[in-house]
Amino acid sequence: MENITKHPILQIPIRKKIKFKFDGKELTGFEGMVISSALFLNKIKIFGHHVRDGSPQGIFCANGQCSQCNVIANGIPVKACMTPLEKGMIIESCNGLPNLPPLDTPVEVGDPEIIDTEVLVIGAGPAGLSATKVLGDYGLNVILVDDKDHLGGKLVLQTHKFFGSQKDVYAGKRGIEIAEILGTSVMELKTVNVWLNSTAVAVFSDGIVGILKNNIDYAMVKPKYLLVATGAREKMLVFPGNTLPGVYGAGAFQTLANRDLVKSANNIFIVGGGNVGLIAGYHAIQAGIEVVGLVEALPQCGGYKVHEDKLRRLGVPIYISYTVLSANGNNNVESITIGKLDEDNNIIKGSERTFKCDTILIAVGLNSVDEFFQKAKEFNMKVWVAGDAQEIAEASVAIFTGRIEALKILKEKNIDFDENIDELQNFADIMKTKPPSPIKTEFTAKEEGIFPLFHCNQKIPCNPCTTVCPQEQIETIDNLITQLPYFKDEKECIGCGNCVAVCPGLAVTLVDYRKDKNNPRVTFPLELSDKKIEKGQIVVVVGNEGELGEFEIVRSRILPEFPKTQLITVSLPSTIAKKAVGIKLGKTSYNEPIDYYQTPFMDDDIIICRCERVNVGEIRKWIRYGVRDFNELKALTKAGMGACGGKTCTPLINRIFCEEGVSNDQINQGTNRPLFIEVPMGIFAKVKIKKGE
Repeated sequence: MENITKHPILQIPIRKKIKFKFDGKELTGFEGMVISSALFLNKIKIFGHHVRDGSPQGIFCANGQCSQCNVIANGIPVKACMTPLEKGMIIESCNGLPNLPPLDTPVEVGDPEIIDTEVLVIGAGPAGLSATKVLGDYGLNVILVDDKDHLGGKLVLQTHKFFGSQKDVYAGKRGIEIAEILGTSVMELKTVNVWLNSTAVAVFSDGIVGILKNNIDYAMVKPKYLLVATGAREKMLVFPGNTLPGVYGAGAFQTLANRDLVKSANNIFIVGGGNVGLIAGYHAIQAGIEVVGLVEALPQCGGYKVHEDKLRRLGVPIYISYTVLSANGNNNVESITIGKLDEDNNIIKGSERTFKCDTILIAVGLNSVDEFFQKAKEFNMKVWVAGDAQEIAEASVAIFTGRIEALKILKEKNIDFDENIDELQNFADIMKTKPPSPIKTEFTAKEEGIFPLFHCNQKIPCNPCTTVCPQEQIETIDNLITQLPYFKDEKECIGCGNCVAVCPGLAVTLVDYRKDKNNPRVTFPLELSDKKIEKGQIVVVVGNEGELGEFEIVRSRILPEFPKTQLITVSLPSTIAKKAVGIKLGKTSYNEPIDYYQTPFMDDDIIICRCERVNVGEIRKWIRYGVRDFNELKALTKAGMGACGGKTCTPLINRIFCEEGVSNDQINQGTNRPLFIEVPMGIFAKVKIKKGE
């Protein structure tokens, strides 16, 4: 079993082992874990084979959006990533649909109840929780619905510290901590009813929202006001081997590693240099998984530079202006082939390189899950949208937009409140701003006393270091959250280390010349060991240009306020003291490319519709024939007719239209299904099979 038994940030709980069967073999999992994680725990990544071409099927999103992970559990097809494991459960590979029950099976049917509520909030991530907190504080009756068994959404996957303002969005705290803070505050509200493990499936023209409760019961909720905070789904790329088991989204990886504590890979390669990809790489290292490399098609990573620097300092190669050419392997990922792009985004011949890996993480952006909002607008419901469902941004932005949209509901009800919506919106817009290009960090010439050095070199909205200094000596330029911090030096630094420990980017060091000006002591943050690093241990000191040498630890401490960030102090020559940015526990060994190997795919063979196994060539053929209507394309190829309802393939097909010279205004978009999530038909009639007849 590949479970994570130690982690520098996460508490490892005592979990109850339970037995289950998969394809007749008895296996062991943990109670409360979803099926997909239990299978990964037992090193099973293939959950079935597609009926059309026999291709192996595994997870992709692990978030209930794509249906790639279907299995047959106790005779019923289910999404493995959304279905809790039960003791004695009989699970089978999904190689087609199971047999239907006999037509004469006795059943009972009933009418689902209609529940009236003042506000229905769909989604209990940062936006939904923040909105619910505001609404509940003002005494509104709220039903908060989420399809997971924990409050917090993607926050429960985030072990890193957050940027932004400490006052407004809990900057300096980890996502898992923010989830706990927001979740607890909502659960204490007397007028809020929380439905977990409950999935909103549709919005109907009479203003009713259908909800599948606990995967077994159907309820119809009629809200006066609807707030949609459903988050986002992962984007996919088109490349040979893109549906091999082992190719999945970065969010799926974080779910396995950080939520379910499953070591889902030995060595990963990341595609995408935004914050999601960079953070996933750091999370992998914390979980003891090797990051072979990361590719970014643009000339620079799109994520925060401090996230990029964390990976580089730990020895992760980042290939700028490179893209994935293929995922290679038979039934699982065995390697990845990448290639360098020229200025016209064409592959430079001879630049291809292949690296061994067992997992490829796709982190090329997100699409808003906004279909509930769009349908509610179509039916003239009183509806608002927040978080990633409104616009893809950081979780800290979602906290703001959740509050803003909740205040708009209060305004609609003519309820007075003190907060200024325009000011909150302005702050949210600042938080959404794309990070500017990095600048060169300038350090003070001072070489006496003790003081912090700020190695952050990008003007991003972040200021927790300004709030933790007991001497109040840290400010940002012009007191703007988007400006870089500096040490005022009007009072003596006391060397408490708070600024080092709180920094989300691990970009603050503390330099102490008091004992030895030629060999000052430098204090670094460390988040890579579950055990306290002791004095006398040898560590590798790194700068942004590479390793600076091996040095002995002279002091190690952990501050009570920041128990998961160790402060490690080493004595360094003054010539490198200010260049030193971080430490690692061993030297980096780099992966060399293997002999060029690529699965024999032609571009037209690449799968674009995962559910129905429709390839690029089929789509191109009909576009070139003159098809401009999605419904017609669906009828001709079955693309978009699978279990996910076109959620993954539609953006990719739009891209092919563009590549074929067809503009968006020439395309007739297809008709969306009335149900956004797959539901057994009997659920709507509250069907129950009569036992003993």
